[in-house]
Amino acid sequence: MPDLNLPGTGAHRLREPVVLELSGTAPVSRTAFAAAHVVADPRGKNTPGSPTTVDWEATLAFRHHLWSLGLGIADAMDTAQRGMGLDWAATRELITRSGAEARAVGGRLACGVGSDQLTSADVSLADILAAYEQQLDVVEEAGAQPILMASRALAATAAGPDDYLRLYGRLIGQARQPVILHWLGEMFDPALRGYWGSADLDRATETVLALINEHTEQIDGIKVSLLDADREIALRRALPEGVRLYTGDDFNYPELIRGDALGHSDALLGVFDPIAPVAAAALHALDAGDLDRYDSLLAPTLPLARHLFAAPTYHYKTGIVFVAWLAGHQNHFTMVAGAQNGRSVPHLVELFRLADAAGILPDPDLAADRMRRFLAVAGVEA
Repeated sequence: MPDLNLPGTGAHRLREPVVLELSGTAPVSRTAFAAAHVVADPRGKNTPGSPTTVDWEATLAFRHHLWSLGLGIADAMDTAQRGMGLDWAATRELITRSGAEARAVGGRLACGVGSDQLTSADVSLADILAAYEQQLDVVEEAGAQPILMASRALAATAAGPDDYLRLYGRLIGQARQPVILHWLGEMFDPALRGYWGSADLDRATETVLALINEHTEQIDGIKVSLLDADREIALRRALPEGVRLYTGDDFNYPELIRGDALGHSDALLGVFDPIAPVAAAALHALDAGDLDRYDSLLAPTLPLARHLFAAPTYHYKTGIVFVAWLAGHQNHFTMVAGAQNGRSVPHLVELFRLADAAGILPDPDLAADRMRRFLAVAGVEA
């Protein structure tokens, strides 16, 4: 195994990758989506405020990688830098292209429906509804399941819970299939503080449950990213029968997916992007009732996930793309809107160490070579 010198750590020898038996079939005991990143075109500008330039070949190849493992894909979400560099023109193309690829291979696909094509801060609830409706049409035309994303414009415009209930009720009623709701905490996007009409999470939960109870037959589930396992479990137990809780908790996902005697969470996770093969194997172990194997596979990924999503959490996408580069899924570490600069060298060094410890780097020699080159550009000898 290759060796290199890591600043702050010293000599480091990479481990062998985890040996996995992968069937390529979807797990049956849990529904699982990996929220997938996009690969920027390094020949494009991709600076803050510039139109997005995507490497479509590499972006779609990564989606085929996820489908080949039996995972569903949640596309055009915040992991894909939605609202954080990925503009609506590129988002629309991503949804359309991913939809075509999903149909070609029978892959499960859900896509984000939002209002981020609105560029003015001075918008009405009618403007926001129209923006959502436009995006809903694009997602449904692509053949994907709609995920009604949290909207910055709605957070800034809504006067209270009733505005959320009316607007979401209209959208849910228009959708051709059951939708997934989306509750993204302010640690992921500070502009979403007070979503559902209150900064008090207990009151916000009451609004969410009122919405779900009114439209139960038209809601597949709700993705919750609050990084609060106890709150998620309480909400999960309060949901009407047949409505899933999709965990988006990248700090506590092993225990939440494993569940307890009263139920479990399904998964819609950004961390499933870098740990996809291990996650797929763990879910199949769960199918087989092999809880020891499930635990042993996911436990080493948890320190990696907690580092990836450390505050400021919204920069987690930098680490996800860095791991994708180390793992050989793309040939560069360039991101939309220059987001590769969102994390420090020490943070990425620790990320490399934790990714290796989790056994998710399939080619240790390639990973070591790329880490050396990254450190050399940063002015650090490895």
